[in-house]
Amino acid sequence: MELDFVIAQRHDLEQIVSTYNATVDSRLVTADLVEVTVESKVAWFDQHTSDSRPLWLIYKDSKYAGWMSFTSFYGRPAYDATVEVSIYLEQDYRGIGIGKMCLQKAFDVSPHLKIKTLLGFIFDHNEQSLSLFYKMGFEKWAHLPLIAKMDDTERGLIILGKRIHEEKNSKNN
Repeated sequence: MELDFVIAQRHDLEQIVSTYNATVDSRLVTADLVEVTVESKVAWFDQHTSDSRPLWLIYKDSKYAGWMSFTSFYGRPAYDATVEVSIYLEQDYRGIGIGKMCLQKAFDVSPHLKIKTLLGFIFDHNEQSLSLFYKMGFEKWAHLPLIAKMDDTERGLIILGKRIHEEKNSKNN
């Protein structure tokens, strides 16, 4: 299986938001409790740049499958080499290995973007995503129990981390 990763453009934001909104009701992936609007995501979109914080559309066999992004962690300069990686896939493209390929893409491009640490923020009841990240070498760095209230249920958040090897950074800088 091959995937194509294409840097998202502003006109892609409606599709990106649609993919995101398809996960809201599951209470498994996002802490948003209602669907978001395209307008509410413009500033978020504008924070992504191809040279440091990319937002990619993912295509399998020329068909849109979802998106992946790198988002700055905590917004302070000392953390510039750390990003949160997010992957949102269309329903028909989940569970078939695309997530693994997306994380491999993240590993491959990180040295070129001067990124040394990848983070995943995953609800503690999202076993499928946790399993994927663990299989790809992420480690549990923190557990914030019962911090998200979704409907009548409280959920915890696990922060997973993976260092990108220094040797790769020095070779590609």
